[in-house]
Amino acid sequence: MNNQVDARGMSCPKPVIETKKVLDQLLGESMITIVDNEVAMQNVSKLAQSLSYDVEVKKVENDFHINIYRGETTPAVNYTTQDKKDLVIMFTKDTLGQGSDELGKVLMKGYIYTVTESNPYPKAMLFMNGAVKLTTEGSEVIEYLRELEKQGVEILSCGTCLDYFKMKDQLIVGGVSNMYSIVDTLHTTKNRVVL
Repeated sequence: MNNQVDARGMSCPKPVIETKKVLDQLLGESMITIVDNEVAMQNVSKLAQSLSYDVEVKKVENDFHINIYRGETTPAVNYTTQDKKDLVIMFTKDTLGQGSDELGKVLMKGYIYTVTESNPYPKAMLFMNGAVKLTTEGSEVIEYLRELEKQGVEILSCGTCLDYFKMKDQLIVGGVSNMYSIVDTLHTTKNRVVL
């Protein structure tokens, strides 16, 4: 296994995701991630530390070399993620955050991509109001949503919302839902995230 990730030139969240993929396969070995900016260095370091790894960062020219390893006294933490399986994410718009719609679209694409790289997956993803644009023709996240659906994530778009935006015939991924099903899905789930 190659224990080095060259994440130079990768935009957020890819340096973290690529590092996590290698960390998930490490058996007490060390690894190095190379990034070209301080934000990526901080994010990768925080990930490693959250998984109980020790971190040493060396600046080499314009890059950061992040050495990730288990110290002699660093216990391995066994995280249980079963509660995350009982998770529903409800999207209410096609952007993430406020301030700039252009930035919000980039952030939403990054968020949904990151969900495809996280495990376990959520039980369902619900799309309401302007968020139905994410499941219809022209969406930049269709490939990610198709992958999640293939992995068993239920993708549901509000039928009333699709009708309102005149997009029902443009739905590409997932199914059409109604308010009763949406409320029932939310009420029978332990963990909910509303974006």
